[in-house]
Amino acid sequence: MPPPHELARLIDAALPQTQCTRCGYPDCAAYADALAHGEAGIDQCPPGGAEGVARLAAITGRPVRPLNPEHGSEGPLRLACIDEAWCIGCTLCIKACPVDCIVGAPKAMHTVIESQCTGCELCIPACPVDCITLVNASGERSGWAAWSEAQAAQARERHAFRAVRLEQAARDNDARLAAKAEAKLADLPAHSLHTDPAVLDRKRAVIEAALARARARR
Repeated sequence: MPPPHELARLIDAALPQTQCTRCGYPDCAAYADALAHGEAGIDQCPPGGAEGVARLAAITGRPVRPLNPEHGSEGPLRLACIDEAWCIGCTLCIKACPVDCIVGAPKAMHTVIESQCTGCELCIPACPVDCITLVNASGERSGWAAWSEAQAAQARERHAFRAVRLEQAARDNDARLAAKAEAKLADLPAHSLHTDPAVLDRKRAVIEAALARARARR
């Protein structure tokens, strides 16, 4: 058996990459890592279905078993569809999508790029006006019969790109907040000539603490 980090890579490559979290982990890579360390079962991925369990059994050497119903059941690929007449442009579905397949702008209608949707269903509970439905896109085909290796590869890449995008956005936001805090700190004495020194010190301490947190996240 390969070491855990290599085993996790092999397992991740065998997962459908829908990033649906039904396995109980935040994404497919986290589930693969838990499997590699013996912390999860091979029966926790409904999108992979029975074939997915067989693939994981072959990689890990564990016996084949049915899907655990606590994590859902095998079914067809169902894509998200937004009712444009009811969409209020809140952007919550965009934030929930793990592969950035929903496009739109605040207070403007959103739409799903069907060719990139993994059917993860995470946008459904995020919508405050229930304007998102799921449409059967694979008929009676389910599991890996309804999903291709190419689709899995694309979903993995889009999920990884989203993680980089969010990290960069967080750093940019931290930088903006730090710049404002530094400006506020520099300007504080000039606007606080008649302020109690103790109050001034508390304000300065709060701003310096905020700056320290921002620098730590960089």
